[in-house]
Amino acid sequence: MSDFVSGMVTMGFVIGGVFFLRFWVKTKDSLFGVFAVAFWLLALNQGLPLLYGTQREEQSWIYLLRVAAFSLIILSIVQKNLRRG
Repeated sequence: MSDFVSGMVTMGFVIGGVFFLRFWVKTKDSLFGVFAVAFWLLALNQGLPLLYGTQREEQSWIYLLRVAAFSLIILSIVQKNLRRG
């Protein structure tokens, strides 16, 4: 059952990335593009432990995908706010 839920969460991240990609295509705002990439990194972070059979993802290299995704989001928001200021 947990594999099914993990797959659904992965699918949700992929769909969220597609929505942000669509917004990026319409507006060409880099924030939407970064959010799309970050959501796809989160999808990989959610799906790869199932494929590799990782028991504790926080002790593997897969956890770095989550760190990269959130770092991208934070840096993009900071950059957008500095441009406005």
